[in-house]
Amino acid sequence: MKYVSTRGTAPELKFEEAMLTGLARDGGLYVPETVPTMSHDEIAALAGQSYEDVAFTVMRPFIGAEFPDGQLKSCIRHAYEGFGHSVRAPMVQLGPNHFLLELFHGPTLAFKDFAMQLIGQLFQGALERRGEKVTIVGATSGDTGSAAIEAFRGLDNVDVFILFPDGRVSEVQRRQMTTPSEGNVHALAVEGDFDDCQAKLKDMFNDFEFRDEVRLAGVNSINWARVLAQVVYYFTSAVALGAPHREVSFTVPTGNFGDIFAGYIARAMGLPIRDLVIATNQNDILHRTLETGAYTKAGVTPSISPSMDIQVSSNFERVLFDAYGRDGAVVAEQMADLASGGFTISQGAIDFLRGQFKSGRASEDETMATIKTTYDTTGEVICPHTAVGVKVANEHLSEVPMVTLATAHPAKFPAAVKDACGRDAALPPRMSDLFEREERVTKVPNDLVALETLIRSKRRA
Repeated sequence: MKYVSTRGTAPELKFEEAMLTGLARDGGLYVPETVPTMSHDEIAALAGQSYEDVAFTVMRPFIGAEFPDGQLKSCIRHAYEGFGHSVRAPMVQLGPNHFLLELFHGPTLAFKDFAMQLIGQLFQGALERRGEKVTIVGATSGDTGSAAIEAFRGLDNVDVFILFPDGRVSEVQRRQMTTPSEGNVHALAVEGDFDDCQAKLKDMFNDFEFRDEVRLAGVNSINWARVLAQVVYYFTSAVALGAPHREVSFTVPTGNFGDIFAGYIARAMGLPIRDLVIATNQNDILHRTLETGAYTKAGVTPSISPSMDIQVSSNFERVLFDAYGRDGAVVAEQMADLASGGFTISQGAIDFLRGQFKSGRASEDETMATIKTTYDTTGEVICPHTAVGVKVANEHLSEVPMVTLATAHPAKFPAAVKDACGRDAALPPRMSDLFEREERVTKVPNDLVALETLIRSKRRA
């Protein structure tokens, strides 16, 4: 399996190199040269298997010989053994033909754990074999950072620096990043919003002198391994609802487009997905793009679903690459236009995207109302991000089962949840002392030189 850049000029890489590299040297994102497919019978055979066994079957064709079967199975087993539910990604029913896929049973209570815990295992195996060290820098709107810190804390061959927008994440999210005491992890509160953090991360990858000096690696959803790990729960949930003998639809609350792109890959592999529905909050650039054909930034308004407060959805570039017939030069041109505000998608490309995705948005009031209604009618307490998904999913229900991805535990957003439905959302017992732990955080300006200087000074030789 070879991986190619969405901008067409970076060298092709095998899986391990693509994983360790993160962002391609031409600024693009790595995608598989071809997507392997599974037959009807192969998908049907997944029924009744454990999450770990399905993960191995789904991911194996994408992963090279550097990870033999035994090592890959071991990585998968260790990645999910710390989850709080034996099914890993269980479902509950919200109503007729509407199901909630609970992706918050991992160590940091968010869907990012499914990918990050596995990447931690894969990175460790690869770096130990190669005798190398890397510096991981990530940008987070709330959940990626804590998941990355949890996955890599204490490892000898990895230093981790997480950039998050100062004052724009929930207190639980912040404390999950700032309270680990291991010396190889660093939480950096950046002046600005998530798009500022993400832009600085990309600037570091494009500063090749710095990138090579510190052996920079990325674990944001720009990393293909993140997307691949998330493909698995589309298969487990769809098969549980009758696939491949029946179609299933999914609604995905998304900001950076990585989670729903994983569904797009699952469909390309042969999973019978009828609808992939993008659910956005008031920062609705993805919904606006499908409606208008123009990808135009409009500024970020802070919301009660902060992980979706994004205007530059990095993974959208991956689907644009397919929409333009894998013409990297066109993608590179449009990404350059994005730096000055946005771009217009060609008619053929927007028709392709509208054929792949549906979309909707939820205002703050609608999000709050959905939390309350869901609790009143089902007893389920959901987080604001999940509520965005439930609201939009309700507008796309049909005779086909709809699965809404519950992306975070409600206890990560206790104030919003209580305001909406009057219910306290308690942290699991293993995290009950979170608010008593000492915080360790560094505030930094939104400045590339300042960030690179800080990382140089704090990384271990």
